[in-house]
Amino acid sequence: MNWYGRSLASGCLAALAGLAVFTAQAQAQAYPTRSITMIVPFAAGGPTDVISRIVTGHMAQTLGQTIIIENVVGAGGTTATTRASKAANDGYTLITGHMGTHAASVPLYPKLAYHPEKDFEPVGLLAGTPILILARKDFPPKDLKEFITYVKANESKVNAAHAGVGSVSNVSCELLNSILGVKPIGVPFNGTGPAMNALVGGQVDYMCDQIVNAVPQINGGTIKAYAVATAERNPSLPNVPTTTEAGLPAFQAQAWNAIFAPKGTPADVVAKLNAAIVKALDDEGVRKRLLDLGSVIPAAADRTPAALGTLVKSEVAKWTPVLKPVN
Repeated sequence: MNWYGRSLASGCLAALAGLAVFTAQAQAQAYPTRSITMIVPFAAGGPTDVISRIVTGHMAQTLGQTIIIENVVGAGGTTATTRASKAANDGYTLITGHMGTHAASVPLYPKLAYHPEKDFEPVGLLAGTPILILARKDFPPKDLKEFITYVKANESKVNAAHAGVGSVSNVSCELLNSILGVKPIGVPFNGTGPAMNALVGGQVDYMCDQIVNAVPQINGGTIKAYAVATAERNPSLPNVPTTTEAGLPAFQAQAWNAIFAPKGTPADVVAKLNAAIVKALDDEGVRKRLLDLGSVIPAAADRTPAALGTLVKSEVAKWTPVLKPVN
């Protein structure tokens, strides 16, 4: 090929490359042009599902497109998270993950098909969710001290409900049981919604759950709460003592829920989604709904994609030494 031919070919390639960049930028600026699917890795009615629906309802108004919630259950949330990690990175498939799917899963599943840090773009933190020690309403112990004594004396008989290995309810109770030195019978469900229904129905003895899932049941008297695993009492449950007040200061646990996109999702798309999250968390109606359920709304500095990325990294490091012995 002569110099003219080479120059023409080079010019065409440059033009095509420029067109591709222009097209990508145009698509990012136009985003979203159709509905967005938000995968929730647990059954409907659980805390991750509830928080996701509250926040994405407002996000949809900001973005001008419907956000469709798709509940995908299985393997403590890792089935759905694996699927989300392999989705197209165009911003139209997202996932609401949490401490279990994006941190505890790493040590719990040696053959995990994704890695929270390598396979996802952090978009934004939605809410913090304190953990409660709960039991069926007719469980014999009257307070946390009696609970500890009872479970230690009957560990081969009592059972603890959870939403699958690696879920927040499973991981937090693993921490509690390790502190108490007990190994009760574990009863897995496809989400904390079904697990809570079993607790309300008296089919299981106790569970550790995010506060969002429990406030209505506690206030309605259908279950009992022994303590909240935070330094201070939660405003939504002022009569429930902290674990420190109740005699178990070693048990401190708070989960979180956040939105993630597949790795490689354009920065402009992530920025638009994050801005919609921030706007939702500043809305008085959204804030009231989250606070009434006992959620902790993240401060402005904690809502950025970078802050979420840092949180995921620190949570993987935190839970890996705690949960490895479980394998």
